Amino acid sequence: MHHRIPPGDDRPRRVCDDCGFVNYVNPRVVVGAVSTWESKILLVRRAIEPRKGYWTIPAGFLEVGETVEAGAVRETWEESRARIDIDCLLGVYNIVRIGQVYLVFRGEMLSASHAPGPESEASSLVRWDDIPWDNLAFPSVRWALEHYSESLREGAIVPRHEPHAIHWER
Repeated sequence: MHHRIPPGDDRPRRVCDDCGFVNYVNPRVVVGAVSTWESKILLVRRAIEPRKGYWTIPAGFLEVGETVEAGAVRETWEESRARIDIDCLLGVYNIVRIGQVYLVFRGEMLSASHAPGPESEASSLVRWDDIPWDNLAFPSVRWALEHYSESLREGAIVPRHEPHAIHWER
């Protein structure tokens, strides 16, 4: 395999010299939800790297064969043992440097029940003023929480993007 521009393409890809197979490496989709119960937000403390010990919203990689909404529901269950209903799309965050696209939804917990899943050290329902802002795992978590707060103030949901999103123009 060597890097070269395959016929009909516009960028270098890994191409097999023998059979011409093109190994496309595309961004991975991460799905999650800012979920609430009685005005408290569900957070989990990561038990795995990267950012072990830091707080996040339940989120993870989308699986083949599931919708983005189903993936967010599954990830919430896996990481917090909480059952949720998806309300709406809250944000789309492009993390280009690591090849990830985050789709974060607003969710409502079906009960107050939660517990850490296998990838979490702890789970907690926290008031806005008690969010551990200095111990959040990723910038995308901060963006999603801030956009969640904005959605409550504005009364309407308009999916947000990462700060300073660059949009492709022809």
